[in-house]
Amino acid sequence: MKKVFSVLLPLLCAVFWSYTVQSATKSAEGAQVFLVEPKDGETVPGTFKVVFGVKGMSIVPAGNDQPNSGHHHLLINVDSLADFSLPLPANDNIKHFGGGQTETLLTLPKGKHTLQLLLGDHLHIPHDKPVLSEKITINVQ
Repeated sequence: MKKVFSVLLPLLCAVFWSYTVQSATKSAEGAQVFLVEPKDGETVPGTFKVVFGVKGMSIVPAGNDQPNSGHHHLLINVDSLADFSLPLPANDNIKHFGGGQTETLLTLPKGKHTLQLLLGDHLHIPHDKPVLSEKITINVQ
């Protein structure tokens, strides 16, 4: 058993390494993401609809490794972007839409907030040439 384990462990490590250390997925030339709703500078209620837009790429659920595709991540009040060579973390400031969603209802506390979209590939990793929207500012009543 010890001999089998000593043979299998390096093989499993090699498979894991090749799976996790792959080059980033290329984005389509000219691909864009943007916020359709709300608009920059808009005042919104505490719970409001956010609509995501995309041009030049297809939106597919996470895990679907298709060319020129990805899924949305909504960045909320993010001042510095994460390491784009790693999967994006999921937390209160980075919302994953791995089901291929193109809109959501969002609840935020009163005050000014920033919103930005970032497309992730099938593994939640930003594309090589990230597809990142302009950051907008909204005011929550």
